[in-house]
Parts: sequence; C-alpha cells; structure tokens
Amino acid sequence: MASIKIDNNKCNLCGECIPVCPFEAMEQAGNVIEINAACKMCKLCIKACPQRAIEIVHSENSVNKELWQGVLVYAQFFEGKLHPVTFELIGIGRKLASEVNMKTYALIIGHDMGNAPQELLEYGVNKVFVYDDAKLDRFCADTYANVFEDIIGELKPSVVLVGSTSIGRSLAPRVSTRFKTGLTADCTTLTIKPNTDLVQIRPAFGGNIMAQIVTSKHRPQFATVRYKVMDCASKVRPFGTVEVRQVDDDMSYTKIEVLSVIQKSAVTSITDVDVLVVAGQGVKEKEDLSLIKELAISLGGEYAVTRPLVEKGWTDYTRQIGLSGRTVKPKLIITCGVSGAIQFAACMNFSECIVAINTDKDASIFKIAHYGIIGDLYEIVPSLIEKIKGDREYAV
Repeated sequence: MASIKIDNNKCNLCGECIPVCPFEAMEQAGNVIEINAACKMCKLCIKACPQRAIEIVHSENSVNKELWQGVLVYAQFFEGKLHPVTFELIGIGRKLASEVNMKTYALIIGHDMGNAPQELLEYGVNKVFVYDDAKLDRFCADTYANVFEDIIGELKPSVVLVGSTSIGRSLAPRVSTRFKTGLTADCTTLTIKPNTDLVQIRPAFGGNIMAQIVTSKHRPQFATVRYKVMDCASKVRPFGTVEVRQVDDDMSYTKIEVLSVIQKSAVTSITDVDVLVVAGQGVKEKEDLSLIKELAISLGGEYAVTRPLVEKGWTDYTRQIGLSGRTVKPKLIITCGVSGAIQFAACMNFSECIVAINTDKDASIFKIAHYGIIGDLYEIVPSLIEKIKGDREYAV
C-alpha cells in the first residue's frame, strides 16, 4: 500500500507544503513536518516541495493478522431507534465470527439511547460498546469517525461491518482511510477464509460481473452492506455485556456547525413493503404506469421501476430497484416487462416469491423467478386485476 513520506534530511522546513494541502494533513511539529491521518494522497504537497523531500513510498509488508480479532458491527442509532440493517449485519457478523472462532461486537454512538444497547445483546453480540454524549446527539461525520477510530484502535477487530445507509456511506470511508485499509461497498455476499481474510463479493463493471475482493495485507477489513440483502439475526438468550466508553474533547471536536435541521416528511419506502409490482422497459408509455400502480394497490403493495424508467423522468428515483437505486426483499414481487439484468437482479433476488411477466421466453428474469408468465403484460396485468377484484367481490 502506498503512503506519503517526508525525508527530514532534505526538508528545510520552508513550509510550502502546508498551505497547499486541502485536507490540512500537513503540520509542523517542532523541527519536523508531519503528515496526519487526514491525508488523502492527493500529492499536491509533492508538487509544492522545492527540495523534493516528499515522496510516495510503496510498502508490501503484511499486517500481523493474529493481532486483529473479532467482527465489529456499527449499530446505527438515529432518531431514537436502531436502523434495521443493524440486525442483518449482526446476523452475517455472527456467522463470519463463528467460522474462525472469533467474537462479535457492536458499536453504538449517540445520546439518550435508552434500551438500545440491551436490545443488541438479544441478537447474540458478545459485547456492545456505547458512546453516549450530548455532543453525539446528531450525526456528524467528523465526531462519529473520531469515536469509531477510538474503539478500533483499542479493540483491533479483523472485520468491520457498516450498513449502506446515508450515514454509513459517509462514515465508513472516513474511518477506513484513517487506518489506511480497504473498503468494499455494497457487498451482496460475505465469506471468510481460515486465515481471517474476508471475501467480499459485489457487482462490478456496471453489474456485468460479480467481483471477489480480498484485503489480504491490511486490517481491519471494512465492508458495507445494503439493507435487505442479508438475513436478520435470530434472537438468543443474552449472554454479552455492555461497556460504556468515555467521550473526550478530542473525539467531539469538529469544525462543522449544525445551524438547523429540516425534517423530511415521512414517505412509504419500497424497501419496507411486503408486495411490489415492478415496471420495466416493457411498459411502453408513462401513462401505462397506471396499470402497474393499479395492480400494486389491488394487492396492498407499492409499485417500483427499473433504472431506464427513472432516466426517462417517469417517476422518482426512490422507486428504483437496482445498484444505483434500492435493494428490496418483499414477500411477493411481480415484474412486468423487466429483462432481469444483473444490476436489477442482484438487488431483488432474495425476495420470497418472484413472479415474472415477459414476452421474451429467454429473458434473464426467468432464471431467478419462482413463477414465469410468457406473454404481453398489457393482456396479463388487466386479467390479474379483474381476477383479484372478482375474488374480493365473491368473498364479500
């Protein structure tokens, strides 16, 4: 792994490298100039140094893996509750830990978290580390990263799992950079080797391949996982402990000042419903979405779309299923005119029941569907709607 080093024998302390760093990573400490953890390897300091005292050094040394043990799960606490992806992370975290005889830990950050730490113990965590302070009441990437760095520095976990939420996607890269280690985002599968190397599988190159990524020379190993991808951990009789940690001034320091918080109105998310009806490119006109919506409503569900329909401006991106949209895991999903490209399939193939409607008998969607209907959605969907309405009238 590459890093930036300063040759103190060449450096004359001119200080020209300090103001050019946009991340304030260069600082003078006595008779030397040091590079702190904020360095992002932008290389501007190298170009600015008149003495050529700054250079990139490549290191091939491997970390001592025996010193890094355990799986640490970030338990996202926001607006008074734990995000449900936390329990999915604990589930896969426990599985990974059991395969290499390690323990599972959870980190929770916030203020006035009530019974949340004890709730985590009910899902089989060995220890919950709690950072509770008024200064941590609202999420701030700087302060939360400081806290994360503190526990990793002491605990030394081999694996760190973070949910691919808005908060997780902001937090995980900051923390992994501080430890100069790898991070694999939006993993769909996680396995672990006997030597504790984490095999992180995720779609790559636009979803055309499934890449296997291994961080073999550095620790900890960071991975983010989308909500609804992994199975939720099962509850157990609590056996773990809770450790409340001290939050010092250095951890809570930030240059960011929150002036105000504007609450967004709550909306139903396609990730939270049991039934989804999905429109693909087989839907010819924007107005035809009403047919998809009607079927969804008749089944007590919501409608969703594939990426091309969002790009056409037919509906909001929050209804998109795919790598650049949402990952879903409903009890029933009906796809209408959806080809089943891997970018889409990877984000819905864990649904309990998949019904596919398509005129192309060779469409990829049929490879993952539990039930397939080869035919025109403009004939099949209205028939389904009429059948559902007829059954309800008969029941009444």
